[in-house]
Amino acid sequence: MILAPMGTDDPIGIYIHVPFCAHICPYCDFTTYAGKGDLIPSYVDAVMEEIARRAGEARGREIATIYLGGGTPSLLSPEHIARILNTIDQQFPVLPEAEITMEANPNGLTPEHLRGYRAAGVNRLSIGAQTLDRRGLRTLGRQHEAQDVFTSVREAHAAGFERINLDFIFGWPGQRRESWQRDLQEVIAMGDEGPDHLSLYSLIIEPGTPYADAQARGILVMPDNDATADLYEDAIDMLDAAGWTHYEIANWSRKPNGHSRHNAIYWQHGDYLGIGAGAFGTIDGMRVMNQLLPERYIVDLADGRLPQSNTEPLDEETARGETMMLGLRLLVDGVDANAFQRRHGVSLTHHFGLQITRMTELGMMETTDRGVRLTKRGMMLANSVVTEFL
Repeated sequence: MILAPMGTDDPIGIYIHVPFCAHICPYCDFTTYAGKGDLIPSYVDAVMEEIARRAGEARGREIATIYLGGGTPSLLSPEHIARILNTIDQQFPVLPEAEITMEANPNGLTPEHLRGYRAAGVNRLSIGAQTLDRRGLRTLGRQHEAQDVFTSVREAHAAGFERINLDFIFGWPGQRRESWQRDLQEVIAMGDEGPDHLSLYSLIIEPGTPYADAQARGILVMPDNDATADLYEDAIDMLDAAGWTHYEIANWSRKPNGHSRHNAIYWQHGDYLGIGAGAFGTIDGMRVMNQLLPERYIVDLADGRLPQSNTEPLDEETARGETMMLGLRLLVDGVDANAFQRRHGVSLTHHFGLQITRMTELGMMETTDRGVRLTKRGMMLANSVVTEFL
């Protein structure tokens, strides 16, 4: 069970942002930079300094998860990863069973590096496959081949990784339904030799990306909403038939309790520290965002300053709305009424009774013996449902 929302004294997560990439994909709007790999050693030092300077913000709460995201964290050597994780271990009470995830590209992994990351303490990999269709890989600006995905998964297992996620993107320009179904069939067929978790994201054109410019000039033509919905429903049906659990709007687990525990902290509206250039996190009702540029981030910490660009207190009304926005993404467990009462000091039905009744009558939500969750119809229109609570 994924209990949402979490309490204010529950264990927390740590997110470490690694903003370096060998190449920027045309759809990406994350804080990423190509051609700055020479900054990595100084950046690792700065990350370690920020961890040490911000340890007190956790108030001694235990660390349940650590997530190295990007960017491309696998551009860092195993030694770099080990130094970062050792610093966290020295500064925080890290739970013995903590989930430690690192993102990677399929073509950036070697058996030696995989063994090194595992020895450093990483126990879960998230590999950016995006598609197994060669035309799709080129359309998305990816620099690997389908075979690289299969090889990286096989070698990760050999290096001792039991928990492996694959990221896929659907709804890209020119994607055929048969191609998408083939991607899913190939992953399902891997069985125990494949991933134990899938994250499937519908492509969204974000402002400021090359894709947005190409779309504005009529060069890029995206599939319509109905076509993208068909692809999503294909994934739901095929993975359900194969025994996978669709536990969150964009996430599936192959094994019981195989969910991403770090991402679950987000959906549970839990606290997490955001470390690194462009990282943000929420701790004790305060949202903090760091400087975007790695050069500025490094200089700030070297000069004894925290690299924060923005801090924002979250009022209780906003917090309650965010609990619903995030918790309703959990398709099996939804929002727990008792947990809502403990976290927010008011009953779920008292505060959001009108919205829940309206959404239930429309067939978008349903009550459970513990709280509320989306129906299948509500899942397909989740963005419209959650706006009722904001």
